[in-house]
Amino acid sequence: MKLRSPTTALLLRARIIFVATAVVPTVLMTGIGIVSLVAAGSKSVAVIGGILGLGFCATALVGYTVGTIFVTRGAALAAVQNEFLSAVSHELRTPLTSIRMFIDTLREDRVTDPAERQRCLTIINQELGRLDGLVGKLIELSKIESRHAAFDRRPVAVADVIDDALATFETVRFSKEVALRVDVDRSLIVRGDRAALAQAVGNLLGNAWKYTPAAGKRIEITARADLNHVVIAVTDNGAGVPLPERELIFEKFQRGRAAVDTGSPGTGLGLAIVRAIVRAHKGEVDVRPAADHGASFRITLPRWRQAA
Repeated sequence: MKLRSPTTALLLRARIIFVATAVVPTVLMTGIGIVSLVAAGSKSVAVIGGILGLGFCATALVGYTVGTIFVTRGAALAAVQNEFLSAVSHELRTPLTSIRMFIDTLREDRVTDPAERQRCLTIINQELGRLDGLVGKLIELSKIESRHAAFDRRPVAVADVIDDALATFETVRFSKEVALRVDVDRSLIVRGDRAALAQAVGNLLGNAWKYTPAAGKRIEITARADLNHVVIAVTDNGAGVPLPERELIFEKFQRGRAAVDTGSPGTGLGLAIVRAIVRAHKGEVDVRPAADHGASFRITLPRWRQAA
């Protein structure tokens, strides 16, 4: 038996009441109006009454339709919120359970070997870091989506954004071998927040690093433009993204098959943050198959041109 949340149950009850109080009387009034028009003959008063009755019914049906649309949207929003809360609870519970287990182990002196105790403390520290990172990303994503994050709206060179992202990427790859190709038109300018856009590009670079083979990593970052848009693309030679997952992976706590199969660490929030940042800059982000093998993530932003 599937249980409904209180919010969903209230919305369902509202829809039932809405139907009972709006549709049923309207249908009855429509029938009465039609009968009045048919039976009126040449009586002008009855004809006018019938027309007014039908007009009232038409207005009520329009109101019912519009109200149903809003109630349906509210129900859908409630379902999304419930799913999000469930996912957050699961992601928070995992590190908390691990931390509690190791703390109980140490508190009850079940580990006497100093090296083993140190290993337990290391794991606790790692889980706390994971928990802190998860909470930080949730707060950041919430601020962006609720428009509370204050983004700059000034012209910024795309090359500077990519340079900042590459500087962050250097700390991710730890000087390991990767064939990194950068092809950027340095004249391109967009309007927005340099740090936020660099974070979005950096997240894509980090994903490309994680999901490419250990040997023979190839990552390419390009920036091209047409008359109205700038396209920043991060392309890799990894496993690629199957067609059914190309929208899903940008949702909160959703990870692709490659992440699950490889057991790669992550919270499923990186691409959601990328999409939130890009949309806040009136842009779009998508993923396409690479020309040979892998995936190409593309950020499309409005191009800025100085007024003549």
